Amino acid sequence: MPKKQHYREFYKLIATIRGEKEAELLMKDLLTPQELDSVTERWQEIQLLAQGMTQRDIAEKLNISISKITRGSRVLQYGTGGFAHFLKKLKKTSGRTAKRKTS
Repeated sequence: MPKKQHYREFYKLIATIRGEKEAELLMKDLLTPQELDSVTERWQEIQLLAQGMTQRDIAEKLNISISKITRGSRVLQYGTGGFAHFLKKLKKTSGRTAKRKTS
């Protein structure tokens, strides 16, 4: 398990990304093609959930299982608020995004 310092160094690395091209360069070196597909699929799923699309419609549109979408929905509802923050920042939300868990 990485030490907390390793997490901080990684988050600093991510924070230095400037623009799509740099993000693409880093992500293509950091992740396998399958991992990148999985991460980008999750982001598509989160955006569609935030727009109010049903889980069944998302499953059909993205050709993924309902259980994957349910996990994403739970993170959107009860996670740290990171998805909600970036949906708002990127103007990708219809105002439906879930509230952060307060407990």
